[in-house]
Amino acid sequence: MLETFKTIQSGRFSIEQGTRVLIQVPQEAAEQVLQEILAQEPLHWGDYDQVAYTTMPGVQQFRALPQARNRATDMAVEVFCVELQIFVPKQGRALEPLLRAIYHAHPYEEPVIQLVPAARSLHRRGQDEANPNRFWNQEPADWVPRAHR
Repeated sequence: MLETFKTIQSGRFSIEQGTRVLIQVPQEAAEQVLQEILAQEPLHWGDYDQVAYTTMPGVQQFRALPQARNRATDMAVEVFCVELQIFVPKQGRALEPLLRAIYHAHPYEEPVIQLVPAARSLHRRGQDEANPNRFWNQEPADWVPRAHR
């Protein structure tokens, strides 16, 4: 486990190490990439699965070099992209099937994929249920999905 987290122990949560995977992808292809990821990894997070985050669109830039599949460019070009962010409780060789799936679904020759060693906290079920800050102990806020109201 990352040294920073070795000393954290709690009856309220546990710490699990793994990898944070960040994928820049044109917005139009993001759903396809995410579905390919989900075919390999359920993206569990405690009592939930399919836990992923997609950023708002931003601008990715790059310049194609002569050896690239695309025609070389003199200046950087720009593409509107989102970033998919996931956590998997895996490291090293165990990531290979997931990375192959991302490469398969991604429209780029050289996808921008970052692998960051990470740790996450997971709640211990059944604690803090009466906490007044929990959404189920309040009037439903606008952000609460209809299925959970």
